[in-house]
Amino acid sequence: MIRPMRTQQHPNLQRAILDTAWRQISRLGASALNLRGIARELGITAPAIYNYFPDRDALVTALIVEAYTSFGDAQLAARDSVAADDLERRLDAIGWAYRQWAITYPERYQLIFGTPIPNYVAPMDQVFPVAARALSALVSVIDALRLAGRLNAPDFPSVHPDFQPAFEQWKQFGGEYHPLSLSVAILIWARVHGLVSLEIGRQIPAFGEDGAGLYRYEMRLLSQEFILPKENPHAIQTNLQKWL
Repeated sequence: MIRPMRTQQHPNLQRAILDTAWRQISRLGASALNLRGIARELGITAPAIYNYFPDRDALVTALIVEAYTSFGDAQLAARDSVAADDLERRLDAIGWAYRQWAITYPERYQLIFGTPIPNYVAPMDQVFPVAARALSALVSVIDALRLAGRLNAPDFPSVHPDFQPAFEQWKQFGGEYHPLSLSVAILIWARVHGLVSLEIGRQIPAFGEDGAGLYRYEMRLLSQEFILPKENPHAIQTNLQKWL
């Protein structure tokens, strides 16, 4: 029997390979990603995959770039859904979009933020631009708070010379923001990342009727900790009950 033309089987074979790889990761985990297994599932020969992805690492990189792009799109859309001068709601929108994206795409979330794949080293020239773009939504809001005199954070030490090249690269892809804004954004990301990772891994109880109670509490704590009141930007708000 003559095998049908590849374009007849899969009009967009590259897309089919990526989709199948995501399903494989969802079932078996990223470390089990296997090009021959993907080829079998698609009903094609392994060399057909090599025309698009010469090895497993090239496929992993493409998946990481795709995940970061989707994540960044969600973060930027959440930020831009709120008026630019409503910084508290912008921060809140970004935070909830973070959790929603992770819950909707757990395999993508775990690929970019979870356990590293053994023997895989991400090519930074491909991954860093999309990673910086994804974080830029949060950094931009934090920087707007800083410029408005409403960021409750002490001055951060200057960038260490050893990390200056990386910081310059960040500015190229993530935006010309102050090191303090980037630092606070990373601290906020680390905190919500911890909660979301535990939630996806079913390692914490589901507080609240919708299971988001603990996350909602953390979002309010973050607002209280880092945002000074608009009506009195020099007074630190200490009454958590106002946010509840």
